[in-house]
Amino acid sequence: MTVDVRELVRLRSHRPEAIAEAAARRPRRPLLNDSGRLMIVAADHPARGALGVGGRATAMANRAELLERLCLALSRPGVDGVLATADILDDLLLLGALDGKVVLGSMNRGGLQGASFELDDRFTGHRPEDIERLGFDAGKLLLRIDYDDPGSLTTLESTARAVDAMAARRLPVFVEPFLCGRDATGRLRNDLSAEAVTKSIAIASGLGGSSAYTWLKVPVTDNPDDMAEVMATSTLPAVLLGGEVGDDQDGAYEKWRGALQLPTVCGLVVGRSLLYPADGDVAAAVDTAVGLL
Repeated sequence: MTVDVRELVRLRSHRPEAIAEAAARRPRRPLLNDSGRLMIVAADHPARGALGVGGRATAMANRAELLERLCLALSRPGVDGVLATADILDDLLLLGALDGKVVLGSMNRGGLQGASFELDDRFTGHRPEDIERLGFDAGKLLLRIDYDDPGSLTTLESTARAVDAMAARRLPVFVEPFLCGRDATGRLRNDLSAEAVTKSIAIASGLGGSSAYTWLKVPVTDNPDDMAEVMATSTLPAVLLGGEVGDDQDGAYEKWRGALQLPTVCGLVVGRSLLYPADGDVAAAVDTAVGLL
């Protein structure tokens, strides 16, 4: 698909109600199909100011190119849906690319990449009422916890309330937890050791007054062999996140392949490594990831 930016701008400027109309008529499907597996493409990075992929600092900054890559990924067999912020999902609604797909709204984007307030991660994206109103299928939130940063407590509490609000609407919410800390340069780093990921899963699983609609979105540990023990921490359904893969795409696939065999792991949510693969072949990258399921 070639995205006509002029047409998107025309609709947004002359008929903004077209977005709500597209959402209202969008054909929906269950969160899980008969296979019980999920393949979701993630594109909520730009709203956090995270535009880089590999060595390209602004790879995701060209919106038309990003939308074209997303439409291609969503058209591939076995791709269930997309995770994104309102601006991107609104464009995809206008393009008709979300028909029959699972749509996850990204909820907290306030912890901007590199900001001093990165861990005071306010809910500046989709609210539970927005996800319900638009007929989307689930929400996703990021929960980064630094034991040395009081901002983590604010995010922890607001996350619990978001879990409550989603459960009250019977809407699934995917919680992506990390234990993290700042390095010598002040940059925030996620701890992917088995102990840290285990603790993050235990903390995230207990948030809110009900876990009935809570899913986990978890990374593969530094040592993939630790994943079986790590994922035994919770009975909540989980998906694996892709993260920054770099040039070692095959290595990433192997990490995902093993973890996908675990009983609580139900799928993949992958973004930049599929939309901007090192070799440029989006369709091949997506098809390979789907094949792992």
